[in-house]
Amino acid sequence: MIVAQITDTHIVHGVPDADRRVADLARTIADINALDPLPDAIIHTGDVAHGGRPEDYALVASLFAAARAPVYVAPGNRDHREHLRAAFAGGPCRATDPSFLDYTVEDLPVRLLALDTVTTASNKGEFCADRVDRLIERIDADSTKPIAVFMHHPPYVVTVGPDPLNFTSPEAMHRLQHALQHAGRVIAVFCGHVHRSTGGWIGAIRVMVAPCTATTLRKGDFPQALRDRPIYHLHRYDPAFGFSTEARIVAMADDDDASDARSGARGAAGLDRRRHPAEHRFER
Repeated sequence: MIVAQITDTHIVHGVPDADRRVADLARTIADINALDPLPDAIIHTGDVAHGGRPEDYALVASLFAAARAPVYVAPGNRDHREHLRAAFAGGPCRATDPSFLDYTVEDLPVRLLALDTVTTASNKGEFCADRVDRLIERIDADSTKPIAVFMHHPPYVVTVGPDPLNFTSPEAMHRLQHALQHAGRVIAVFCGHVHRSTGGWIGAIRVMVAPCTATTLRKGDFPQALRDRPIYHLHRYDPAFGFSTEARIVAMADDDDASDARSGARGAAGLDRRRHPAEHRFER
C-alpha cells in the first residue's frame, strides 16, 4: 500500500503568490499521477485553503478532480470546517458528524483515521475529552487491521522551528498521545502545520511531518535549484516492516530529465535544511 501525503497548500485569492500556490498544488497532483504504481490514496493534512472561503475550496476541488487516486483531507487551523465539508463531502472529506471533521477510510490494508485537531481559539491544536472518546471508539471498531492517522498538528515536541509545542497546552497534546497509544494498533501518524520535514515518536508510533506544498511558504534551507520545486511524501506500507517514507521532488515542466527530478531523497527529515530561512514569510 502506498499513500501520497501533501499538506499546507494555503490556497487563497488576492495575495501576491496566489498563482504560485495553485501551480504548486497542480504540479504536485500531476507528479503523483505520473507515479507507477499509483498511490492507493492521497492524503492532505490540512490548511487546504488559507482563508477557508468557498471559492478557495472550489478551486482546490477542481485541482483534486484531476487526481488519479482517491483524495482525503483533514482540516487545518486555516480551514473553515463548514466550507471544507460542503466542498468535499462524501469524497475527500467523509465526516458525517456536525461537530468535528473526523472519519475513517476502511477499504485499504491499513485503516486511515482522519483527526480534527482544530480550535477556533488558536492556530494551535486542541484535543478535548470528546475527541479522545471518539478516537478510542474508532480505534476499537476493528481489531484486525493496523491504523495510520492523519492530522494537521504534530502531537509531539517539535525540536526544529520556532515553536516546539503545537497544541494549546501540554495537557491537550498528552490526551491525544495517550489515545493514539490505546490498544497498540496505531502504527504511524502523518502531519503538517510546521511547513518543514521533520519527525518524531509517540512511544512506538512513528510521526512524520511533511513539508509545506506551497513553496513560497516552505521553511528550511534549500539550494537554489529546489526552492521552487514542491516536495511531498510517499509512505509505503509493508506488513512485515510497517511504513517507510520517501520525499519526492516535483519535476519542473521544462526539465530535460524529469525522471531524475522526480526522484526524491530517502528519509524526508533533513531535506528542509538547505534554504535561506528569511526568504519567505511563514503562514500557519
